[in-house]
Amino acid sequence: MSEISDKIRKEFGEKDDERDAGLGIPDDVERFCDIVYGEDSIWQILDVYRPKAENGNPLPVIVSVHGGGWVYGDKERYQYYCMDLARRGFAVVNFTYRLAPEHKFPAPLEDTNLVMGWCQSNAEEYGFDMGNVFAVGDSAGAHILALYACILTNNEYADSYDFRAPEGLRLKAIALNCGQYHIEIVASDPQTRELLAELLPEGGTKEEQRLASPDLFINSDFPPTFFMTAPKDFLLPQAQVLQLALLKAQVNFTYRFYCDPYSSLGHVFHLNIKSDWAKKCNDEECDFFRKFFNK
Repeated sequence: MSEISDKIRKEFGEKDDERDAGLGIPDDVERFCDIVYGEDSIWQILDVYRPKAENGNPLPVIVSVHGGGWVYGDKERYQYYCMDLARRGFAVVNFTYRLAPEHKFPAPLEDTNLVMGWCQSNAEEYGFDMGNVFAVGDSAGAHILALYACILTNNEYADSYDFRAPEGLRLKAIALNCGQYHIEIVASDPQTRELLAELLPEGGTKEEQRLASPDLFINSDFPPTFFMTAPKDFLLPQAQVLQLALLKAQVNFTYRFYCDPYSSLGHVFHLNIKSDWAKKCNDEECDFFRKFFNK
């Protein structure tokens, strides 16, 4: 493991421990845990959460792509957030994907694709309504999700990869939270430059930066998008990058800038489900998804 990856994993882990202290498993959520979706039983595992009251009825699906600077995170860190989403009436798929530097780009995209295929293959068993598939991602997870949405909607871009998306898969809408939408190593802060060097196989060539920039591949077929940021989100300028790309492609979107009276909201504040502001954001994202339900 590199020095920067080790540092991020320790620092982010401590912050997440503090954020989730005292949280437990809600009584009204049904959990199916540690399901292997690929060949790697360490990295390629997922959980499914559903509201117990639904008794196995088919539900709209939210697939969560976790953040962590491409080098940190797993489903355990996102379980409380994802169970909280499930309580809003969704079947939620919370998965771990292969991280850098152990695994290079496009490993996270390959794993996201495997999860989507797993959802299709296991829809009946877990009560997934595959006509209503949504996804959320934050920070690096928003970057990964945005790229995957481009793969689903831009055939030329999809041809850049060796894998193929599951037949008939469609994301009805997505939510991108505090994400990175354009990769330009020279313009990035030192920590992001180091992390991108960990992620990209050749350290960040111009072609790698281009292929890893979702804003360059968004077209009119890109799914309806809810995206948000906050005053102390260090990726705040990236929201404008995404907005311009969505406007140019004439994609249906909702943009929220969440700001409390003290302008204290920061990066991925929505993951702290103890917070009223997180509740507001997550409610609004789920309400956005409901607008696109198949009737």
